[in-house]
Amino acid sequence: MGEQQQVQFPQEVIDEYAALGVDLPALFSAGHLGTRMGVQILEASAEKVVGTMPVEGNTQPYGLLHGGASAVLAETLGSVGSMLHGGSSKIAVGVDLNCTHHRGVRSGLVTGVATPVHRGRSTATYEIVISDEEGRRVCSARLTCLLRDVNEGDAARVQGARP
Repeated sequence: MGEQQQVQFPQEVIDEYAALGVDLPALFSAGHLGTRMGVQILEASAEKVVGTMPVEGNTQPYGLLHGGASAVLAETLGSVGSMLHGGSSKIAVGVDLNCTHHRGVRSGLVTGVATPVHRGRSTATYEIVISDEEGRRVCSARLTCLLRDVNEGDAARVQGARP
C-alpha cells in the first residue's frame, strides 16, 4: 500500500525519546495494521495529528470505505496524540473508541485530523474528523486512552526500541 512517510516531530520530542533508546519516527509508523492499510501520519504533536489512508483496499463488499478502516485510522491518530501528550514516561492504551459514519466513500484518499478534547494526567481524549478529498466529513470519532506509567518490560515490547 505504499511506503511510510517520515513523521515530522519537534526536535526536542525526538531528543527526549532518543535519550530513552526509542526511535520515535519508527515507533509512530502506524504499526503493522496501519502499514497494511496504507495509513500515513503526516503531522504529529499533542495538539494535532494528521494522517491519510487510501480507500482502495479498505472497502467493504458494497465498495464503500469499511467502517472498521475508519476506526483504524481514528485510533491510530488519537493514540499518537495521546502518546505525545503523555510523554516518554507514559504509555497510551485505548480504552474507548466511538465512530459515527456520515457518508460513503468509494475512491481516493481520506484524511483524519485528531485534536484533543481532554488531556489529563491519567487519560487523554481526542476527537478525530475523517474527511474525503472534497473536504466532506466521512466519519466523526472519539478516542479515550488510559495513560499508564512505563514499566521495565515495556521497552522490549515497543516497536522501534533499541536494545
